Amino acid sequence: MNIEDIREYCLAQPGVTEELPFGPDTLVFKVGGKVFLLVGLDQVDTLCFNVKCDPDRAVELRLNYPETVIPGYHMNKKHWNTVYCNRQLPDERLRTFIDDSYALVYDSLSKAVKESINLHD
Repeated sequence: MNIEDIREYCLAQPGVTEELPFGPDTLVFKVGGKVFLLVGLDQVDTLCFNVKCDPDRAVELRLNYPETVIPGYHMNKKHWNTVYCNRQLPDERLRTFIDDSYALVYDSLSKAVKESINLHD
């Protein structure tokens, strides 16, 4: 998985926007105005991204995949994981982490925001 794969996959989800709110080096994907994935654009040798995660599941993933999933770098470590690409897990599994993060954030949105997203897609 490369950074363009991540970008295309995120943008294919309903209601997703991409922004650079923290400067030109961090691409942020949001649904309903809330962040569900961050990825550094300045990564050369090792690609990773941050995703939101259920706290209990986050701990489980870190234990099961210690080379791939670590507490979220520069994030609330209870709710965010940093996931390294091209290590222990295939791309399909990495996409499930993105899906889970998107769903977690989408489910937290108000009914009105969800309806707005569904009307536009």
